[in-house]
Amino acid sequence: MDCQVLVVGGGMAGLTAAAYLSQAGLDVLLCEKETKVGGLVNSFDYNGFTFDGGIRAMENSGIVLPMLRQLGIDIPFVSSAVSIGIEKDVTNLQSKDSLKDYLNLLSRYFPDNSREIEQFGAEIKKIMQYMDILYGIDNPLFLDLKSDPGYLVKTILPWLIKYILTVRKIGRLNEPVDDYLKKITDNQALIDMIAQHFFKNTPTFFALSYFSLYLDYQYPRGGTGVLAEKMRQFIREHNGRIRCETEIVQIDPSHKQVRDAHGVVYQYQKLIWCADLKRLYQAIDPELLLNPKTAEAVRNRKIELSDKIGGDSILTLYLTLDMDPQYFKKIANAHFFYTPVRAGLNSLASDNLLKPAVQDGKGLYTDDLNVIKDWLARYFQYTTYEISCPALRDSSLAPAGKTGLIISTLFDYPLVRHLAGIDWYDAFKTFSAQAIISVLDASIFPGLKEHIIDQFVSTPLTLERLTGNSDGAITGWAFTNSSMPAVHSMPKIAKSVLTQIPDVYQAGQWTFSPSGLPISILTGKLAADQVIKKLKQS
Repeated sequence: MDCQVLVVGGGMAGLTAAAYLSQAGLDVLLCEKETKVGGLVNSFDYNGFTFDGGIRAMENSGIVLPMLRQLGIDIPFVSSAVSIGIEKDVTNLQSKDSLKDYLNLLSRYFPDNSREIEQFGAEIKKIMQYMDILYGIDNPLFLDLKSDPGYLVKTILPWLIKYILTVRKIGRLNEPVDDYLKKITDNQALIDMIAQHFFKNTPTFFALSYFSLYLDYQYPRGGTGVLAEKMRQFIREHNGRIRCETEIVQIDPSHKQVRDAHGVVYQYQKLIWCADLKRLYQAIDPELLLNPKTAEAVRNRKIELSDKIGGDSILTLYLTLDMDPQYFKKIANAHFFYTPVRAGLNSLASDNLLKPAVQDGKGLYTDDLNVIKDWLARYFQYTTYEISCPALRDSSLAPAGKTGLIISTLFDYPLVRHLAGIDWYDAFKTFSAQAIISVLDASIFPGLKEHIIDQFVSTPLTLERLTGNSDGAITGWAFTNSSMPAVHSMPKIAKSVLTQIPDVYQAGQWTFSPSGLPISILTGKLAADQVIKKLKQS
């Protein structure tokens, strides 16, 4: 099967690349290993309820909405207001002025640290100003500057000067947010209330910029999966081809061929890899490459990636409830970050969970189920939850008078792998669901337990299976890696889509760090632009 451009991976990077390539009139084939495209941007129906299987809302960041406008795709969005809660106290974020309410929330729980909290607030204000500059205009990559040359002179050039100066300042905020906060306060519980919302070792700027991003969250009517479906329709309407249940397992760059898991061979002129980067290099045998320099580059890249791990994963509990959505609206907004106990996760000792001697080669974690259960119960008490109520954004996403609730928390992939290895995986999911329900019933959602119709759990292993992402990661590479195996400087993002393999490009969350939906779209567009340019030249 021949094509001009083969796109591997049907997440948002692959969909973006395929959309722009097909719009340009190229012969495009997109291969996705799952039954439908979208990756972590998906929704699914369950007994009359619509749930979001990946991201819970979308930040525009000057990228998402301009991309849709440029392609002529119309999606109705509603604002997805965020709430933050600790124990019985909830603050709704409505505008930049809500920062004061958030700081007051922290001060009520940590009155002895009011000065430090005030200093922390000043840091967020500074970062909010940086964010206003970074995303103060729509990303120029998604604008038709030829039709409005005055916009280039009057708007983009002045913005570019501010952008360059701001990026330099941001570069000084690259240390892990926990370390940065320790310079402000020595109260570890206070640090946890701020930092445990984020991934381990998240860079300070990326973490503290989230207050601005919370104000930018949008939600497509019909669920987040509407975005992926509209992109799929666009590609089809522009004669692009999409093959689902088609996993690419072997790549021969010397002959510009790939083979899928069913043995079907595809010929390409250009290839854009939009899936897990480890899988790209696993699919190439350097011994079969005709060019010695390319073979050496592939070997070196394999070695570089071999010890790198994916970022944090999540555990998610889905609940269907015979409760009216208004019950939840009286407590918090549809997008709710909630911490049941102010003590913080650092008060949860993990020593007993670890094996006393790792030298036995059997893994890091104990096999003692009593120890594991005790640790899990305390973890679910102290962790921070991201709670989403789709029906509060769009009433059609649940039957009348009923509610679907999505409750997620960051969770350790190696631990879940260990539990599966000792045949406690299904029991672990049941235990986790019961523990989370008990915590929320006893705290922010009293009576929740009595109104459950049905429940099911997704784990890091679920995400690994459905997305193909290393370690069930939801945002590319872990910040805990000894070095970042991806471009991580915004001025160099255009280079992030290039590889040392002839006619092979890359895009998506594994190509740039920190990543997320806007980065996936941006790199997908950059890769498509590179391919269009090269094919025109040839």
